Amino acid sequence: MEVAKITKTARKLLPLKRCGAVIVAAGSASRMGGIDKVMAPLNGEPMIARTVRAFQNCDAISEIVVVTREDLIPPITSLCSGMDKVKAVVAGGSSRQESVHLGLNALSGKCKLAAIHDGARPLISWQVIDRVVRAANTYGAAAPAIPVKDTIKVVQGGVVKETPDRASLQAVQTPQVFDFDILRGALKKAKQDGAQVTDDCSAVERMGMAVKIVEGEERNLKVTTPLDLKIAQLLLEEEK
Repeated sequence: MEVAKITKTARKLLPLKRCGAVIVAAGSASRMGGIDKVMAPLNGEPMIARTVRAFQNCDAISEIVVVTREDLIPPITSLCSGMDKVKAVVAGGSSRQESVHLGLNALSGKCKLAAIHDGARPLISWQVIDRVVRAANTYGAAAPAIPVKDTIKVVQGGVVKETPDRASLQAVQTPQVFDFDILRGALKKAKQDGAQVTDDCSAVERMGMAVKIVEGEERNLKVTTPLDLKIAQLLLEEEK
């Protein structure tokens, strides 16, 4: 028992490894009603600028790569010109998995951890980023999540098949942070198997790895629809 206590304490005191962030902003925004959400104005500046700045301001992040559409590389590069942690703005691939892979390739070989974040989550706080990075530093894989409020139904063919216990359900957010080599290997295996994973946690879970869940924030919403954009704007105005 004493040995177990010592081991647990030692894990908590591990020095923080170098972490690179990959911010994925290469989607088509098909549900935004013609609004280009990456560049959509939010409190007077493009949404992507606010997202990147949160990582720039977090001491646990050493470098940043933004993955976006080819046509957005020049304007996003300009927006990030004053952020010294941004090492590259690169073009994404045909899928999110491929875009993450391209982003990982653009990070330096010094990174031992990789934080993957949705560019459409502009209200992420540096505190959540720090919390997830430190958990991944200890456990190898971590993600923020919040409890689900609604009752969730499993539906097939328009008919309810199952009602999972809401107490066991959590809505996972980003950034999701992993040991760099583990994530790259998991994404490679998913591609080889033809598996379509909905997030990066799913890729490492397929490899049998446990993901540590830490406390997220309700305001860390993903802007997917015009209504989400309005909600994000209201939250920022409330802060003022």
